[in-house]
Amino acid sequence: MKNIKINLAKSAGFCFGVKRALNIAFETAAVDKNVYMLGDIVHNEEVVRQIKEAGVKKIKRLSAVKDKILLIRAHGACMDTIKRASKLGYRIVDATCPMVKEIHKIARDMECKGYKVIIIGDKKHDEVHGIIGQLKNKVIVIDTAQKIPLNKIKAIKKAGIIVQSTQNLEKVTKIINSIKPYFKEFKFFNTICVPTRLKQAEIKKMPQENDVMIIIGSKTSANTKRLYEISRDSNRRTYWVNSKKEIKPGWFKGAKSVGVSAGASTPDSTTRDIVEHIKQISESLYFH
Repeated sequence: MKNIKINLAKSAGFCFGVKRALNIAFETAAVDKNVYMLGDIVHNEEVVRQIKEAGVKKIKRLSAVKDKILLIRAHGACMDTIKRASKLGYRIVDATCPMVKEIHKIARDMECKGYKVIIIGDKKHDEVHGIIGQLKNKVIVIDTAQKIPLNKIKAIKKAGIIVQSTQNLEKVTKIINSIKPYFKEFKFFNTICVPTRLKQAEIKKMPQENDVMIIIGSKTSANTKRLYEISRDSNRRTYWVNSKKEIKPGWFKGAKSVGVSAGASTPDSTTRDIVEHIKQISESLYFH
């Protein structure tokens, strides 16, 4: 039996927005010891640990302070949060992904022009909360084609539709096709970011080209979950792991090739660790 061939996705791991947010966090913490953050910078336990070690403190609520910095995370934040923090004495350091900022701008423009804003995205996701928090009026959030609030949709004359940056394009297309006939006028902005599109394009091909697929990332990461779902749709031998400890040698039995991809908030060190571990499993299978 030959060693298993390991194919690593070109787009695996940190996207531009995450890299940028982490650089800002580490640089800020290096010069100031009073850096605070509402929640986690990204959805990954290893990155959260590194940020904590660097001295960035996680808080649940804002309080009146002196000489403290509030770091806005990659997912962005509500306008009210930023205004309140400034009033309470925080200096704002904004690490929001520029692509998410662009979605904020589109949402505000649409509202100004009298469009009812509809977001296609995960209702509980931080990025979606941040987008909602840019607007004065109520927003409709649609997370699946099965849960479309048709009564509300039918009452809308002008709709402005935007998308959470890490959504699955096929799912978005399905929702758009379902709601489009109800509007007299509508504008659709495909705000799925470029790194997500590249990851999804790769993850549509790789499961068909490999016997086994390993998707690396935290169980709290929305974009990793989507990679896993897309991969598993076309290859049942798809496994989602966050560390090498979760990998079972039995998964690779009879496999000639393994495809590996990683979510946008997964550090390269974790991916390298797992690839190395698969190599060792492959060698032990080869020698037995």
